[in-house]
Amino acid sequence: MFLRYILKSSIIAALLIAFQVSAQDQTCRLNGIVLDAESNNPIPDVEIKIEEVNLYTTTNKNGEFFFERIKSGVYTIELSHVSYKESVIEVKPLEKGKKYFALYLEPRNIELGTVVVTDHHTHSKLEEFSELTGTLKGKELEKDLSITLASTLKHETGLAVRSMGPAPSRPVIRGLGGDRVVISEDNNKTTDLSSTSPDHAVTVEPFSVNKIEVIRGPKVLTRTSTTIGGIVNIVRHEIPVRTHKKTYVTLGAYGESVNSGKLGSVTAEVPLNPVFFRFDYSLRDAGNLETPNFTLGNTATTNHSGSFGGSYIFERGYVGASVREFKLEYGVPGGFIGGHAEGADIELFKRQINIKSKYDFNSAGSSFLEAQISRTYYRHKEFEKALNKIGTEFKIENYQGTLDFNYSDLLLFNKGVAGVSFETRDFEIGGRVLTPPSKSYNISGYLFEAKYGDDYSVELGARYSYDVIDPLRKDPNSKIGNVRKRTFSNYSISASGIYEVSGIVHVGLNLSRSSRVPTIEELFSGGPHLAAFSYETGNPDLDAESGFGSEVFIYHRFEDFFFNFNFFRNQLSSYIIPRNTGTMNYTLLLPVYATEGVNALLYGFEYEFTYNLTKSLTVETSGSYTVGEFVDTGNPLPQIPPYKGLLSVKYSTKNLSLFANSEFASAQNSVDIPEDDGNDQNPGELPTAGYVVFNAGVQYSFEYWQTLHNFSLSVDNLSNVEYRNHLSRIKQIAPEAGRNFRLTYKIFFSF
Repeated sequence: MFLRYILKSSIIAALLIAFQVSAQDQTCRLNGIVLDAESNNPIPDVEIKIEEVNLYTTTNKNGEFFFERIKSGVYTIELSHVSYKESVIEVKPLEKGKKYFALYLEPRNIELGTVVVTDHHTHSKLEEFSELTGTLKGKELEKDLSITLASTLKHETGLAVRSMGPAPSRPVIRGLGGDRVVISEDNNKTTDLSSTSPDHAVTVEPFSVNKIEVIRGPKVLTRTSTTIGGIVNIVRHEIPVRTHKKTYVTLGAYGESVNSGKLGSVTAEVPLNPVFFRFDYSLRDAGNLETPNFTLGNTATTNHSGSFGGSYIFERGYVGASVREFKLEYGVPGGFIGGHAEGADIELFKRQINIKSKYDFNSAGSSFLEAQISRTYYRHKEFEKALNKIGTEFKIENYQGTLDFNYSDLLLFNKGVAGVSFETRDFEIGGRVLTPPSKSYNISGYLFEAKYGDDYSVELGARYSYDVIDPLRKDPNSKIGNVRKRTFSNYSISASGIYEVSGIVHVGLNLSRSSRVPTIEELFSGGPHLAAFSYETGNPDLDAESGFGSEVFIYHRFEDFFFNFNFFRNQLSSYIIPRNTGTMNYTLLLPVYATEGVNALLYGFEYEFTYNLTKSLTVETSGSYTVGEFVDTGNPLPQIPPYKGLLSVKYSTKNLSLFANSEFASAQNSVDIPEDDGNDQNPGELPTAGYVVFNAGVQYSFEYWQTLHNFSLSVDNLSNVEYRNHLSRIKQIAPEAGRNFRLTYKIFFSF
């Protein structure tokens, strides 16, 4: 009996030992290193959590972490750090012979990504090229932040600024302005009147954006039919699209001396899984602009901007909504031809409601359906300052929507987008303007295809649009012609390709056929526009604008050297421009601008060079030049920017950056001068002299008590030189801003 007991006990002990040895054999290691996705530097003090077993650790000074004797399986690791975006990653234990695996975190103050906003890696060399040359983000964005979107972008290659004082300014790309340059927020076209007149402001507050993209090429046709201009897309993610477990808060302040301007801002992202919320609010106030010689009166601005959005995020996608309100009051100075002595005041208000959803058809997220719809209410009042009464009033009610099917691996192509869109606009006008209230309708279909090889990328795009513009008051015998309902059917196509000659040398080509439908104002305007200080006459017989564009580019990307050359040529028929006729409306003492459709040619070049002299010291230079001509006469087109360039030197360490640059422009003597009618009061477009302006600044980032602080101080126009922007409508009376100290301060924290 005793022997039987001993035998049983021995067998049980042996089995227990064998089980323990077996269990030990099934354990493994989860050891890793966490790196900065931008610099590849190791990140210390990252909090690491394995959710399935509720284990915690932090990375050491070398960015390493260690979990020993973990059971085999797939684990979810959560990484968090105050200076970086939270990340949740699924990993498998290390195989034998491997020391650790590498995980990457994106800096909180640098928004990575490309023209295509996605969580998935792309192998497109065209998207890589766009990211290198057309995206403003992170510290570069904070360094350039200014009072308007256009002034924030003024140092970007190929961009110029059309203005009529500090507040009403808009970007111009390669000499192309108006609605040839589409401004969008989170890929949703911004509704305002900034594309129609130089006195109208863009309804975007740049301070709270994540990044700004300048998009060109076939991808443009998924949002607009005009390929030769481009899209300036503001990325905010007002409707959250990604999950996270922490509340993120950004506090910001901005100030500048040239107008005693100041701004306060707050942004927050709040998770209540599976529902996520985001809101932001900013308040800006600025006084009159100081030039090198005098204070430019009636240029003060006040702006309130805010949004609130939320979304329900599930395994295969999300559905969400947001509302944004934008209120702006600003002045337009007077004292020039047609201008009131005291100028004009403008008040505008916009409320935009967006609904957006996405559904992935497979777990890889390579095939999905995305829908978006928005409703915008916009109101705009222009006051004659001396009389303090409304001279002009605009109201717009706009609906727009898109439905996109994104897919991969269809026929010869790696990925593509097929979609439809619509837009309706109810446009009302009051006051002394004689433009009839009108309604417009658009429906479009579009297709985008992309093929990516080991040493090449090809993208193709096509869009068909049908537009109806219907004035509520028709008049076959009006002073400007037969005011009637107009319909337009147009198509646009575009193709881009890039080839990798070697591992560092790339050449590319872009060809396009572009189209653009005239706006309500271009067709039917017929009266004074007092804040623009002009008498505007439309042309109800205008054809749709169309033309062919071509671009050749080459770029090299060495370890310490990058350069890019672009050569472009755009030839357009029925190119629509409001042209100064050189005549005056003597009843109102306003210069007359008549809308024409002309044959036009625009061509030129752009370049960028970046050279890393040392690990910390970088020299950069860029420039752009555009020539615009009437094809029939060879005379210059109006409002073409001169040659413009930038030369900068930057010294950077991990936390500190010092920079100095000079922006320069040549004289612009190629101007549109109307035929001489003996009227010296309205000579037409005026030439401008060249200039050189020096700027400098410092940026510093530091961590304190689980908060990240970004500080930027810049001095613009160091020598307080007097210079004039050729695209300013008021350049004859006012130079650009004098010496200006700009301070940007942002604090990031999470809990």
